[in-house]
Amino acid sequence: MNKEVPKDELLPAEDCSLKTSSVLVITYYWPPAGGPGVQRWLKFTTYFREFGIEPTVYIPENPHYPLLDESLLSEIPEGITIIKQPIKEPYGFAKMFSKKKTKQVSSGIITNKKQSILEKIMLWIRGNFFIPDARVGWVKPSVTYLEKYISENKIDTIITTGPPHSLHLVGMQLKEKTNVKWLADFRDPWTTIHYHNSLRLSKNSQKKHKDLEQKVLNKADQIVVTSQNTKNEFSLLTKKPISVITNGYEASDNIHTQLDTQFTLVHIGSLLSNRNPEILWKVFSEITNSNTGFKTDLQIKLVGIVGDEIIESIQKYGLTENCEIVGYVSHQEAIQFQHNAQVLLLVEMDTPETKAIIPGKLFEYLAARRPVIALGPDGSDVETILTETNSGNYFLYSEEEKLKTQILTYYEKFKESNLVSESKNITKYSRRELTNRMSELLLNLKQNPR
Repeated sequence: MNKEVPKDELLPAEDCSLKTSSVLVITYYWPPAGGPGVQRWLKFTTYFREFGIEPTVYIPENPHYPLLDESLLSEIPEGITIIKQPIKEPYGFAKMFSKKKTKQVSSGIITNKKQSILEKIMLWIRGNFFIPDARVGWVKPSVTYLEKYISENKIDTIITTGPPHSLHLVGMQLKEKTNVKWLADFRDPWTTIHYHNSLRLSKNSQKKHKDLEQKVLNKADQIVVTSQNTKNEFSLLTKKPISVITNGYEASDNIHTQLDTQFTLVHIGSLLSNRNPEILWKVFSEITNSNTGFKTDLQIKLVGIVGDEIIESIQKYGLTENCEIVGYVSHQEAIQFQHNAQVLLLVEMDTPETKAIIPGKLFEYLAARRPVIALGPDGSDVETILTETNSGNYFLYSEEEKLKTQILTYYEKFKESNLVSESKNITKYSRRELTNRMSELLLNLKQNPR
């Protein structure tokens, strides 16, 4: 059920009555899917009607979701039209050989370390037989079904959101067949995403990816990306309009903050071998070895899927007693962990490809209003957001001493019961405000002649 919105925050009645648009949202991730991919369009559709947008959502009938969160089912907006068609995915067959590896590959979790022969084969097949991704088999039946649906229903605009980027092929073909307006939403980059080069692509397959990316970017009426770095990248490939609409946070009345009594540093989300922050474990180890009070007070909480290499590193640096591996929890529980934390941790790979990645949890961290420590590559959009909102500190992997100093500063404030966040300017990242911006794009698309 939608939350009631104060009257002074609503658009004037005359604006809503004059500006209306019917949109078809084509998405793979939808409740009960867990993880960050489901949140973006679940929340857009929650608020669309306030801004004159009537959404219909098209999803797979029998998807292979690597993570499930049944609690999100209760957040689907009341009265929304949801249409479904079956999908055939190779991951169901692949699970017969390796359930764990299949789950990782289907999640986009790919590491170059310690790959078995089976994993190498799975990646080669995934990269060269399923272009752009393993959901490409859903394209043809979806186009057939939706072409008829669009002709029988008043749809002003199609929206496709990826990954999986095969959904953009659905939008492109429907655009060609129906001439309806099309907005392509990129939650992540395509050919420059960090795991793309790990797919063991042949030169021909790499070219196919590049060609498809180019076609999508040049045939969409409007492109939306989640970071400025991705906009800069795509601007070299197309002259079509590109807007940055980030992910965001949902204001919640159900969270009652009870700060942890220990000096907790909490990481939310998957933490696997390709994002193992050894510099962080090293700094914690050095401080605990020289400061008995810190060793007593420190508690590292890892909330989400944690890889074996992470656990091995924590053991290596003597932090096992100071670390609690919580595992995967519901989205609501994750939010509570964030609000209770003394300090929140955000870790991204130290590669140029990840500077355009803004984890969805960053915006929830902002809403929790707890100090943030982030690690990542130079030039990251994450650093820009943390700086403009004064929500925390960003460090490169080479800045070990600066990181150590900041952790000790936070610890001293914790001991003085004065560890607070002085964040500002975060309202623009609320889901409702972001929906307002997305709605403006959709209404403008409808008004512009084809």
